[in-house]
Amino acid sequence: MQKLNELQLAKELIRFPSITPIDAGVMKFLEKKLKKIGFKTKILEFKEKGFHPVKNLYARLGTKTPNFMFAGHLDIVPPGNINDWTVNPFKPSVKNGHLIGRGANDMKSSVAAFVSAVNIFLSKNKKFDGSISLLITGDEEGDAINGTRKVVEYLKKRKEKINFCLVGEPTNPNKLGEMIKIGRRGSLTGNLTIFGQQGHVAYPQRANNPSTIIVKILKEIKDINFDRGTKNFQPTNLEVTKININNTADNVIPKLAEATFNIRFNNKHSSNSLKKRLNKIFNKITKKNKSSFKINYRVSGEAFLTKPNKTTFMVQNIIKKITKIKPKLSTTGGTSDLRFIKDISPGLEFGLVGKTMHKVDEAVSLKDLKNLKKIYLNILENYFK
Repeated sequence: MQKLNELQLAKELIRFPSITPIDAGVMKFLEKKLKKIGFKTKILEFKEKGFHPVKNLYARLGTKTPNFMFAGHLDIVPPGNINDWTVNPFKPSVKNGHLIGRGANDMKSSVAAFVSAVNIFLSKNKKFDGSISLLITGDEEGDAINGTRKVVEYLKKRKEKINFCLVGEPTNPNKLGEMIKIGRRGSLTGNLTIFGQQGHVAYPQRANNPSTIIVKILKEIKDINFDRGTKNFQPTNLEVTKININNTADNVIPKLAEATFNIRFNNKHSSNSLKKRLNKIFNKITKKNKSSFKINYRVSGEAFLTKPNKTTFMVQNIIKKITKIKPKLSTTGGTSDLRFIKDISPGLEFGLVGKTMHKVDEAVSLKDLKNLKKIYLNILENYFK
């Protein structure tokens, strides 16, 4: 069996400029590697109208249960100004004990670590009792329409059973071993338009200023005390992210005022319950001010929690054994692809330290990379005992 070294594989993956949603050949490259160690693979390209087509990879080794799945992404964010980097972001370099390159942290190195761990596990356990699968997407950093969401639909149709999933996102704030994610808050974005009546600023009685109305609305929704949080989640929070009045004249009351807000919400709420609550406020204030509104919502994901089970605690103990840190079980941060996978499998997230993700000179400590591979290998050995 070929040896798949995690550092070498991470370097090879980083060389592909797979800026979301461009594949750049990276899925085909990884598919070849996986086939050589015995995986049955399928590249799944999805093309929902209005969104970029995306290549994804599903690979499975074995037909028995339980089926343990590693999930991750090979798409990356743009490097920004290449001149700001100390190395070419697509020519990975090792400096001061760190691998530098775009995707080194988020999350090509994690993919390399779990592929390397699987390779070692198979060399020692040729006839293990179960299956190992990999779900690799090219649409985590993008629209998240033609990626993991669609692969999950494909697996549902095939009645593919996943017993547990580990997503390799960079979950640790400062040191490897600090944090496991066992859920995530939901995310709801609203684009609000208030319709007023245009007029001369000297004659406000002849107009209806939408900016006055939108300010009242934004204050009321910002002041909502949604909840105090829960044992596992932070309090629900709303932030106004844009206010726009496209007015070219200083002496004209505008016709339109627009605003965008985002709510990160815990599992005391659903996107639908929040929409109903907000719409009541929009209706009440616009009616009182003799105006009207339009609201467009976008839901990135609902809040979810994987109730800690014996696999969660097994993973926690392995991380503590290798890093000497007991990881906190957390739901902080943004959204991840586990928001789709949770529909077919319990799971958690554990990967590298996220300090440099999306930054210039994105990097991973070689020691952390080696230890992450050890953690993933230990998890497989314990899971299939």
